[in-house]
Amino acid sequence: MSKSLRLPITKPVLRRLVYTLVACLLVLGVSYFDLIIYGIGQGYGQFKILWNARPIAKVLADTQVPDSVKAKVRLVQEIKRFAIDSLGIKPSDNYEHLYDTQGKPVLWVVTAAQPYALEAKTWNYGFLGDMSYRGFFEEQKARSYAHKLQEQGYDTYVGTVAAWSTLGWFKDPILSHMLDWPEGALAALIIHELTHGTLWVKDSVDYNENLADFVGDQGALRFLQVKYGAASPQVHQYEASKRDQERYDQHWLGAANQLDSLYKSFGPNTPEWLKAQRKQAFLQKIVTTLDTVSFEYPAYYRGRFRNSLPNNTYLMTYLTYRGQQNVFEQEWRERFHQNFQAYLSYLKQKYHK
Repeated sequence: MSKSLRLPITKPVLRRLVYTLVACLLVLGVSYFDLIIYGIGQGYGQFKILWNARPIAKVLADTQVPDSVKAKVRLVQEIKRFAIDSLGIKPSDNYEHLYDTQGKPVLWVVTAAQPYALEAKTWNYGFLGDMSYRGFFEEQKARSYAHKLQEQGYDTYVGTVAAWSTLGWFKDPILSHMLDWPEGALAALIIHELTHGTLWVKDSVDYNENLADFVGDQGALRFLQVKYGAASPQVHQYEASKRDQERYDQHWLGAANQLDSLYKSFGPNTPEWLKAQRKQAFLQKIVTTLDTVSFEYPAYYRGRFRNSLPNNTYLMTYLTYRGQQNVFEQEWRERFHQNFQAYLSYLKQKYHK
């Protein structure tokens, strides 16, 4: 039997090891200082929501909670069960609590893009990879951060979000404002976020969001078909709303391609004022031609830009969330014959080897 070789650790050696470790921690602390501070703030905001969220069982047993709210909570539970059983979504403890948002937004997201290129600014979140948005639980912090980015020359946008996924790190609660959404839209939203918890590809925001949107849209349609029947009014209404969404998406995706060509036509000597003028004229044209699109529910889409024009961040949103829908649908239909469980299983194996 061989004896293990042990080298004595002398005080100077130990001291050097300690100094090296401290130096490494200091380097990491300096390199990731902003991320650490940001993470602490986000963790605190998330903690407040989780701390004040109520278990679903208590909500349903509370005689002070309206029956209409309880019905929507049960619907969310039904959607979640369907997503797990029929779509292959990963089981989780998400949406087992309810947080009362009191009718107010709880998370603001800042996005930014280059002023004359459809190039989104990204932020590094360590092991989660790069993402093209930054969230804040305080509106003023979000707007202040966006203002700093504007001073650096970026196009920016500050918006609220209906929901988000913590990718399994926390038990994501139902947010009370979700319950105001129509049934099909609520199903799409819940399935979208659950998809993130099922598959998340590092440094691939466009892929992740397009996949979640695709699974959410198709999953919601299938949920309604199973619950009410393929010929039901609920299914017809949802399909009509999705056709409208598709028309709207295609309008802006086409605009993004045209705007990208415009930016690429600018040379190094193109004056700033001329670039700004041509950009402004193009965006105005796209907004105006939106009125020529035939929507089944036109009131929902008309007049969205009465007070201000969209900028690059708005068009980047469509590239991020909707630009790859046809790719997913083709693969899902042709290779997996519309079998979500097989498709998601394939994707998980492909990206989580």
